[in-house]
Amino acid sequence: MPRFAANIAYLFLEKPLIERPSAAAAGGFRAVEGQFPYTTSPSALRDEIERHGLAMLGINTERGGEGQFGLAAVPNRERDFDALFTQALDYITAIGGRAIHVLAGFVPVNERPAAERTYIANLSRAADIAAEKDITLLIEPINNRDRPNYFLNRPEHAADIIAKTGKPNIRIQFDFYHAQIMGGDLLRRFEAHLPLIGHVQIAAVPSRHEPDEGEVNYAEIFRGLDEIGYAGWVAAEYHPRGRTEDGLGWLRQAAGTLSQTR
Repeated sequence: MPRFAANIAYLFLEKPLIERPSAAAAGGFRAVEGQFPYTTSPSALRDEIERHGLAMLGINTERGGEGQFGLAAVPNRERDFDALFTQALDYITAIGGRAIHVLAGFVPVNERPAAERTYIANLSRAADIAAEKDITLLIEPINNRDRPNYFLNRPEHAADIIAKTGKPNIRIQFDFYHAQIMGGDLLRRFEAHLPLIGHVQIAAVPSRHEPDEGEVNYAEIFRGLDEIGYAGWVAAEYHPRGRTEDGLGWLRQAAGTLSQTR
């Protein structure tokens, strides 16, 4: 079975951010990731993460202002993107993390050709800077139902973007929730892109609650990831139905399955 991480921007929201690593460790997770933790001291958060023996994975670049969700693919915002990327790189380095999810942003359909050129140039420039600190850049296809006009929607497009940058430290963040909405055929598509996948996230479809309901059979997904040979982290990025701790039966079940297969 995979190694599981908690996205502490989604889980344990009953607690302040600084207390969520403790809750994640108590809940059975071995790593944490975040989204926009910038108002929390990185040294204080790092101390908490290390105190509980967790790995710190990644964070997001900031959104870029009202009505946006990233700037990497937004034409004429290159200087703003550079500032947001520098902020993320400084924070992830200070906290001892490994990756930055570089948010692409919203782009009208008629601007997509220019946006792709902007995206490739911004990612290429950022990847070179990140490589100096051994940081991986993640790009995540996000479904266009939840976020209309988001630039990157499908793993196939993400793979093409990575090929055009030619940068080895840019990888796909494969979220099974988004991928199911944008075409399904999950394990086949995952395997096809395995050499480019740097991280995995999960949530139920369509509810985005715990991965124990809905369209996707995650027990089979977890077995499939083992068979395919995926060795990275699987992060829980969902909206709990209630208290996070009350909905972790799926994690205990996965852990039980793991112990039985050893």
